[in-house]
Amino acid sequence: MSGRFFRARVRCLDSMRADRVIFCFLSGEIIPGYAAGWVGFVMGREKKGIKIIIAGGGTGGHVFPAVAIAGEFLERHIVQEVLFIGTERGLEARVLRDMGFALRTIRVEGLKGRGFAGTIGGMLKVPGSIAQSVSILRAFHPDIALGVGGYASGPAVIAAHFMGIKTAIAEQNALPGFTNRMLGRFVDRIFLTFPDNGRWFSDVKTVVTGNPVRREFVRGMKRSHREGNTFSILIFGGSQGASAINRAVVESMQYLNDIRDRLVITHQTGDRDLDEVSAAYRNHGINAGVHPFITDMASAYGSADLLICRAGATSIAEITASGKASVLIPYPFAAGGHQELNARMLADTGAAEMILEERLDGRTLAGVIRRLAGSPETIRRMEEKSEGLGNVKAAECIVDECLAMLGYRKQGNI
Repeated sequence: MSGRFFRARVRCLDSMRADRVIFCFLSGEIIPGYAAGWVGFVMGREKKGIKIIIAGGGTGGHVFPAVAIAGEFLERHIVQEVLFIGTERGLEARVLRDMGFALRTIRVEGLKGRGFAGTIGGMLKVPGSIAQSVSILRAFHPDIALGVGGYASGPAVIAAHFMGIKTAIAEQNALPGFTNRMLGRFVDRIFLTFPDNGRWFSDVKTVVTGNPVRREFVRGMKRSHREGNTFSILIFGGSQGASAINRAVVESMQYLNDIRDRLVITHQTGDRDLDEVSAAYRNHGINAGVHPFITDMASAYGSADLLICRAGATSIAEITASGKASVLIPYPFAAGGHQELNARMLADTGAAEMILEERLDGRTLAGVIRRLAGSPETIRRMEEKSEGLGNVKAAECIVDECLAMLGYRKQGNI
């Protein structure tokens, strides 16, 4: 079909309704038209099974909920394929292919907090990233595009919206990120971890689902408590590590010499502090596995008696879904102080202990480790409280809602 013939046909439809925009690459133009009926025709697709785009990433807080949602989609027999859209610089490029997921990347940069020159440079890349997204969407023929936060989700979800594809976003935090606040104006559905009450998003679009957690975090997580005399600790500061936590751990070792033979530590440091932390463990004779990044985090959770970590929304969801005791050290510069709020919620219920970073040092951290290592009953109580706060149905709820948008009924029938 020629571009000229296609323009004529779409302009006839224009006289009936023009409520969307079609990206018409047959003619190289953007033409107003009746998108819902014509995008499938433009793409020439033959519908065999549902195809899902999941766009976004950058950090574990975006990537791992996306993996949880993708896994739930693939549990449904009507879903044929899931494709991720992200960037080469994000965590998604490091982990998704190893997990067996297909990933296509676009060239896009963040716009917020980069200064005038950085913002202008990022804006100049937006048209190209949208064009790349359109090309991916046209080739893949998705039924729905879901943004999970991070700047890579913006171009893909916007392109999908204007191509007449169903769209949704998932927001992990109480304070939405810049990209999701923008996309909330366009998408068909918004999945929230916390109630919004119309503050950022239209109540008509929102569904409170909780933060999705990968299935492996809720399967067989409980250890056989304190086998022998060992006490296992998992330490991490997010997918990129946290230098403040790493420094405090190194400082704490001098106060733990008398119980070092009991400790079995797994520590995700990030790349920058790997060598320093590894050397400190060796020098103090502490049994530790030190890694820049842990791919199989669920297994690391499963073998731990205690977690020491930040208090991001995804970490909180995983901790409570797996029913783990934790020492939470909230990131002090998180937007709206949301990590401290997360940590206080668990600490106030007895599910965790909290140390503010301004009060964090080696002696303080060692004191908490020593006390908990010597009290299995306290660990058990913390685990029970943590498990009571867990939400293991968030991914299932999001997938049910997405399939309902496409006209399918709830899980029992699909």
